[in-house]
Amino acid sequence: MTRIGDTPPAWDERTQLVTFLDYARDTVRAKCEGVSAENARKALLPGSPLMTLCGVVNHLRWVENYWFQVVFLGEEDQSPCTDEDPDREMRVAVDFPLTQLLDEYAEQSARYRELVAGTGLDQRARRTLRDGLQPDLRWILLHLIEETARHNGHLDILRELLDGTTGD
Repeated sequence: MTRIGDTPPAWDERTQLVTFLDYARDTVRAKCEGVSAENARKALLPGSPLMTLCGVVNHLRWVENYWFQVVFLGEEDQSPCTDEDPDREMRVAVDFPLTQLLDEYAEQSARYRELVAGTGLDQRARRTLRDGLQPDLRWILLHLIEETARHNGHLDILRELLDGTTGD
């Protein structure tokens, strides 16, 4: 797999933000490359029984859906999560092949890339957060970079525990 780099092709703010988010997304795919279907479903951390490669990928997919579709665009939440099972997206992920989850994440990312390309960074979300504030698109992009990078650390740990693979 050819990885994208984290150096933006231009130095404007939008290009930098999108490049870092795409780099983090691409890192998710790289961390999962070559993992067997069985290993993708294994929970290896005793204190985190939902932490599987499938679970993390599905979580990231639904996190982006929440911030772009629900918060930014104001659409209804279609997440599999419920008040009774707030982590359901991680629980049900093991019912799907990792390749399918990665493909759905990539397809969704492409749609959001188009949304971001056609929207001003100062544009405010349609929904208000619990603290009463309405984030702008810039903040949402920064938050998704942080969230994806943090979960890439989890994928690092899982991958090393699964088969010893380490790397960027």
